[in-house]
Amino acid sequence: MVEINSNDIIAKALTLVNMVDYQQGSVVSRTLIDEKSGTISLFAFDKGQGLSEHAAPFDAFVYILEGEAEITISGNPNLLQKGQIIIMPANKPHSLKAIKMFKMMLVMIKPVS
Repeated sequence: MVEINSNDIIAKALTLVNMVDYQQGSVVSRTLIDEKSGTISLFAFDKGQGLSEHAAPFDAFVYILEGEAEITISGNPNLLQKGQIIIMPANKPHSLKAIKMFKMMLVMIKPVS
């Protein structure tokens, strides 16, 4: 994961797609916000890379910044391309695979207890 200084991004106009770079044979992530209430992270997946099936205790919003990904939720594959979104529901198994190199923004908002 790339560490960033919040002063580098706070109150500045930035282009999301340029904030995380591809790395051959890897998945690269960059956390923009990490708070008790939730997180916003950017990911860059090299072609063929992915995340194995897992579940999270809260809903996750995915926005595809560029490229093409297959996101499988509860066994149902979804092909997403640049500009598309999907919401991965809490406690449902999901996995991600790069059909082509792709970048995404992941927003997770944790429920208030």
